[in-house]
Amino acid sequence: MTYSAAQDWTEPDLLDPAGAPVPEYGAGSLADLLPTLVAGQGVPGFTPVITELTPADRNCVFLVDGMGWEQIKAHPAEAPFLASLLGSSRGGTGRPLTAGFPATTATSLASVGTGLPPARHGLPGYAVRNPATGELMNQLRWHPWTPPKPWQPYPTVFQQADTAGVATAQVSAPAFQSTPLTKVALSGGTFLGRMTGEERMDVAAERLAAGDRSLVYTYYSELDGAGHRHGVDSDAWRGQLMYVDRLVQRLAEQLPARTALYVTADHGMVDVPFDEDSRIDFDEDWELGAGVALLGGEGRARHVYAVPGAEADVLTVWREVLGDRFWVAGREEALELGWFGAPGEVDERVLGRIGDVVAAAQTDAAITASRNEPNESALAGMHGSMTAAEQLVPLLEIRT
Repeated sequence: MTYSAAQDWTEPDLLDPAGAPVPEYGAGSLADLLPTLVAGQGVPGFTPVITELTPADRNCVFLVDGMGWEQIKAHPAEAPFLASLLGSSRGGTGRPLTAGFPATTATSLASVGTGLPPARHGLPGYAVRNPATGELMNQLRWHPWTPPKPWQPYPTVFQQADTAGVATAQVSAPAFQSTPLTKVALSGGTFLGRMTGEERMDVAAERLAAGDRSLVYTYYSELDGAGHRHGVDSDAWRGQLMYVDRLVQRLAEQLPARTALYVTADHGMVDVPFDEDSRIDFDEDWELGAGVALLGGEGRARHVYAVPGAEADVLTVWREVLGDRFWVAGREEALELGWFGAPGEVDERVLGRIGDVVAAAQTDAAITASRNEPNESALAGMHGSMTAAEQLVPLLEIRT
């Protein structure tokens, strides 16, 4: 609230949840990418959803963690090769894809690998409630351990492509080979662990050439780490972007014939100022904590789980306190608005994982938790919400 010169209290303008820029599920989201590519390779059961793309016998997806569309546009000097490809994005339209909500790694990788939106694959955030135990489950670190198959029962697109005879491979850091997240989101075909970015590019090119029809996925995470630690306006982040630019060019120069390379990302990032107005500390705010049993999600995309019976009150308070900076919706409203997928397509098993209240940042603000999430609360760069800086991701294309 603000106090006017006339000594009258005036209510701030509250954001309408219906005004949030909903991801382009079913036409131009990360979940639509692999189904479109394998449909063009003749894999049964898939249709080309991103209509701007044309088929290729060999497809390579290079996903750079944290490399949003807005960040590439803002740094042409650091990423000249990537910037030169902006016009090629999304089939030469020069348009980005949308990551999906929340714009966070676990959710996005599951969307990429399964070809499904969060409302169906069931990884709708960084940390969500497990309805079976009542505990928060961190879906990136998979803690506490939860059986992977019941949590995400759908086959991956990689598995279905491999079964259909497409030479399928993932080339990533060795540490990711046996993680539950890899198992539920990215498994299928051959996993090839390589330590350096250069090795991954070289092996990805080799695997593309190994099949008459091939699908290769490769991944680089360090750009995201630099952004979290130092911010997307830091020298460390810029240095990582320069390195990624060289990696993409290295891979592009080795592509075999009849290949389409797509460079994309799981989300972008924003820097959140280190001040009390920008970082609202849930652990120190009795008003936000009233009636809340669990705080999930992450700073810019929160799942709020209310004490039974307090759902309506929690929604009212969160809207009153945060509604000028966050889109705040109840679970059913968020689902009806299509935040997690097209309205009506949520799986029953996923409902209880979504917060009774969902809050997504519209400004450069975050809801931190200094005591319960000290590491996450100290991050300089954050992501998760539906702003352009977080939600828009490239789909840069090179064809041979």
